[in-house]
Amino acid sequence: MADAGKRRVCYYYEPEIGNYYYGQGNAMKPHRVRMTHSLLEGYGLLHRMRVLRPIPASNRDLLRFHSDDYIAFLRSATPDRHLDADILRRFNMSDDCPVFYGLFDYCQSYAGASVCAARELNRGRADIAINWSGGLHHAKRSEASGFCYVNDIVLAILKLLEVHKRVLYVDIDIHHGDGVEEAFYLTDRVMTVSFHKFGDYFPGTGHIGDIGYGKGQHYAINVPLDEGIDDESYHYVFKPIMEKVMEAFRPDAVVLQCGADSLSGDRLGCFNLSIKGHSDCIRYMRSFNVPLLLLGGGGYTLRNVARCWCYETGVALGVELDDEMPDHEYIGYFGPEFTIHAVPSNMENKNSRRSLDATKVKLLETLSSLQHAPSVQFHEQPTSMDTDQDDDYQEDANDDHHMDRDGWPHS
Repeated sequence: MADAGKRRVCYYYEPEIGNYYYGQGNAMKPHRVRMTHSLLEGYGLLHRMRVLRPIPASNRDLLRFHSDDYIAFLRSATPDRHLDADILRRFNMSDDCPVFYGLFDYCQSYAGASVCAARELNRGRADIAINWSGGLHHAKRSEASGFCYVNDIVLAILKLLEVHKRVLYVDIDIHHGDGVEEAFYLTDRVMTVSFHKFGDYFPGTGHIGDIGYGKGQHYAINVPLDEGIDDESYHYVFKPIMEKVMEAFRPDAVVLQCGADSLSGDRLGCFNLSIKGHSDCIRYMRSFNVPLLLLGGGGYTLRNVARCWCYETGVALGVELDDEMPDHEYIGYFGPEFTIHAVPSNMENKNSRRSLDATKVKLLETLSSLQHAPSVQFHEQPTSMDTDQDDDYQEDANDDHHMDRDGWPHS
């Protein structure tokens, strides 16, 4: 499908997001989103798109996926309040997912931005919507996991399903998108596709044989990869698989989780993608001209996360950025090169062409079993598209609907 060139892009940013702090020694640093924003400003990209401040996710938003008791816990938990060890274990609060000051406000902020972004796509006000603070794909219905507390991606997809018959989720974080896959494992209205490191690696899920169940069989696609994968090897599997996904599933909207821990040199990662190689995934999915939601995710070498998401905002806008970085508030992080691109390492690529061929053949066979895009009946139709509303302060008519076990919005 030909690329149509210019896109209407909206970008959600909460100015307070960079102030949240997981604690000393924790690899997840929301400050990276503030660094990205500053770099976008330096490159003049903020003037090329609508910049919107998100409305915090409401209790009703959060309860569309998460359990009452888990959300009540997140709302009340503070570091200076004694928390029972059994409760902490029950909700999987750990070193990765600590209780920190402002935790619930943080969850409302990043989740609200993803829900607002999905709503803008539903209303047809944007072709591409961006929330770099989102993409926290490990959170489960009743527990935190891997730096993720609330699964903003699931909430955004549920919002998109109010209007769109089929939603595609694509995950290029180095870690398997387990929370999102699990949420939609039983439905044919959402296809999940995850490209990830597999084998003795967090979270340990994402086997190539995990393909969904029941009505969702063949609608979960897992692409297990080994360490050291470079741009050429990555796109050797990414492009043909995604071409077949788009042909077989024919989604009405696409959610792309752009975790930057798959970049070369990530503090926690072991892939060897360049920023251009990573962004070519965005460029490729953009070319299909389907409403597109871009979200953040992992990424623990801060300067490279900011580089990546800034450059990918440029890709969304159809703007090629100069490699020489403009002066901005956090320029000191990017020395001595002061460039938008970083050179990948010479680490060994443990992904042989033979193993990639085997993976590709198996997954293309799985996708070929989808004769055609599923015929879908809505369990509900939105009672109001809110197309005459000026902003997101008005709650949608369906915001109090919860997700049934098969992943459908359900009253």
